[in-house]
Amino acid sequence: MNLQKLMKQAQAMQAGVAQVQSRLSEKRFSAEAAGGKVKAIADGAGNLVQLSIDPAVVDPNDAEFLQTIILKVVQDALRGAKDMAETEMRKVTGGFGFPT
Repeated sequence: MNLQKLMKQAQAMQAGVAQVQSRLSEKRFSAEAAGGKVKAIADGAGNLVQLSIDPAVVDPNDAEFLQTIILKVVQDALRGAKDMAETEMRKVTGGFGFPT
């Protein structure tokens, strides 16, 4: 394969990855628990951007329950955002496994 052609393909892929990363920062993935009373939203870059907790689930005598729910919903939102980002990157990289 021609080295110059390979370099152009690599540059095009790099530009595509940069575009996807920019778009991912705008995309959101949400998760909820406790019947929608606890919600977390993460962006495609893997940042938690919003967390909402309905006061109805706040029981001062059972903080562990709330902690467990918050941890689960945040993990679900971040996992979903990561999966979304990996899917988008695979489209650009052809599955080469470059880091996101």
